[in-house]
Amino acid sequence: MALLSVIRRWHFREQLSIRAIARRTGLSRNTIRKYLRSDVVEPVFRTPDRPSKLDPFAERLAAWLRTDARRPRKQKRTARQFHAELVGLGYDGSYRRVAAFVRAWRDDWLRQQQTSGRGVFVPLAFSPGEAFQFDWSEEHALIGGERTKLQVAHLKLCFSRAFLVRAYLLQTHEMLFDAHNHGFRVLGGVPRRGIYDNMRTAVDRIGPSRERQVNARFLAMASHYLFEPEFCNPASGWEKGQVEKGVQDARHRLWQPTPQATSLEALNAWLEQRCLALWEEIPHGAEPGSIAAVWRQEVECLMPVRRAFDGFVEDTKRVSPTCLVHFDRNRYSVPASFANRPVSLRVYPDRIVVVAEGAVICEHRRIIERSHHVQGRTIYDWRHYLAVVQRKPGALRNGAPFAELPEAFRQLQRHLQGRSGGDREMVEILSLVLQHEEQAVLVAVEMALQAGVATKTHILNLLHRLTDGTASQVPPIEAPQALVLAQEPKANVARYDSLRTRQGGRHAS
Repeated sequence: MALLSVIRRWHFREQLSIRAIARRTGLSRNTIRKYLRSDVVEPVFRTPDRPSKLDPFAERLAAWLRTDARRPRKQKRTARQFHAELVGLGYDGSYRRVAAFVRAWRDDWLRQQQTSGRGVFVPLAFSPGEAFQFDWSEEHALIGGERTKLQVAHLKLCFSRAFLVRAYLLQTHEMLFDAHNHGFRVLGGVPRRGIYDNMRTAVDRIGPSRERQVNARFLAMASHYLFEPEFCNPASGWEKGQVEKGVQDARHRLWQPTPQATSLEALNAWLEQRCLALWEEIPHGAEPGSIAAVWRQEVECLMPVRRAFDGFVEDTKRVSPTCLVHFDRNRYSVPASFANRPVSLRVYPDRIVVVAEGAVICEHRRIIERSHHVQGRTIYDWRHYLAVVQRKPGALRNGAPFAELPEAFRQLQRHLQGRSGGDREMVEILSLVLQHEEQAVLVAVEMALQAGVATKTHILNLLHRLTDGTASQVPPIEAPQALVLAQEPKANVARYDSLRTRQGGRHAS
């Protein structure tokens, strides 16, 4: 285009002949004459139609692209995947030709969508305390030195644009409830409406006329916090565009470079502090000041949170004969008195609570295994099996729940193992934790081992002294000055030998 501009300037302004211009540029006179006669400033070069190896597959590739256009973004195939599928059908051309076809088809499809009105949007405006938007995304972080895939919850106020990002291992109901609990705590209150897409943890089914069957537990959470849930139309993410843009911005602000943390709890603590710092740094855009400044105005219009929602998911399980309940490929122990009986399992993001007869009977830290190829784990609490070993003390030696006893108990078990009735005595000592604090029993066992008198009677004596407060040194008695001994007598046990008669005599009984 620059050469064409120079040619036109030489001829029309400086009055150079076509022959002179041809000598300067090295172009033929016919070419220069054609450029000067053309009214178009920029020359248009036509690409000749040449046969391509992709032509026999063009219709099939276009059909694949039309099917892909209706799929969610994460399920769409790339040009590299299209090329691999065409190679399987016999295509032996280059990848670049397929990529050019895919790029041209998608550009044409996007142009059609924009001209039909689907690519045109109406800007939205919200009043303070009116609404918030929620969405999930998928990110990665280094937790304990291992790259971990995370499901990240995003909650954002529509007016002030204050946001909170929180990471989980799964995208389930209990994670959703926990994200709302922390979100409303950090944002300082609850707006009047919540805007969601049709996620499975909120919408069970979309019926005719887009009527939604909302999940019962999700409705319970909305009723607890007193906000009205609203759902976008299917495949219409722009209806909650603020949080959608927040997901994109968070990838640059929070997840690049990949964050590192020792645990998921430490990562969430860092994410919360980082979000609060970003409120101060990011300008609001529509209102004067930063996000934090506008949030201080909106928080007065939010309904305060009086009590967090008890966001568990409940399931009924039957306890096995080995006193275990199964959940998510893992097994958790239950007190032996509930073996072969149904119990209620309350699942939280970080713990499993077992409830029976209207009371909590035990609690375990939740184990989440991401890989389906990893065999489930068994979490024991040896206290749950004390009632069993009281009847079967021999099971103490090889019982799997007792492999993780505290070190003091393990030393005592090794000491009693060779004695006659040692297993039963060990069981009776372990059963002391049912009436006394476990730490006090451990201290009594350690004191008995140090003294070399590791018997139940001595341990029980030490335990009573510890619980009564007499195990420490007896304080000295403050006697009056008149009763103070000038010379304290020394203990002499040999004096008792004088009470014994000579050898062969009669002993006192």
